Amino acid sequence: MRQHELRAPQGARKAHRRVGRGISSGQGKTAGKGTKGQLARSGPGIPGWFEGGQTPIHMRIPKMRGFKNTRFRVSYVGVNVGRLGDYAVDGKVTPQTLAAKGLVRPDARVKVLADGEVKAGYEVHAHAVSATARKKIESAGGSIVIIGNP
Repeated sequence: MRQHELRAPQGARKAHRRVGRGISSGQGKTAGKGTKGQLARSGPGIPGWFEGGQTPIHMRIPKMRGFKNTRFRVSYVGVNVGRLGDYAVDGKVTPQTLAAKGLVRPDARVKVLADGEVKAGYEVHAHAVSATARKKIESAGGSIVIIGNP
């Protein structure tokens, strides 16, 4: 087979629709545009953002409410004190031990939250701790080490 012998398969190239070429063509007279109205006229028609008379999206959404500190936000992964016993290694819980067991990503910042009960005294290394979680860990005989920025 030579390059000049290549052809597209049957049905791959469909003939374009020739509108306004008589009644027998099926697209005569109004050329498939219906009767009258904005969409039947020549020219650009309606804009792409028009929603058919419905209140447009830019008018429905609230504007300039609140404040989101997305640029300088510090996000944490919460770990409850009830789960610390499952991830403790030699009585110590660190972000590295949590990442090794697949609970958090290796680069995640960890915040200890207070849901659950502390079963033993653990040495907990975290980037942040809630006040109630700190109280629970220290009352169980554990300690908390706050990690600086990675």
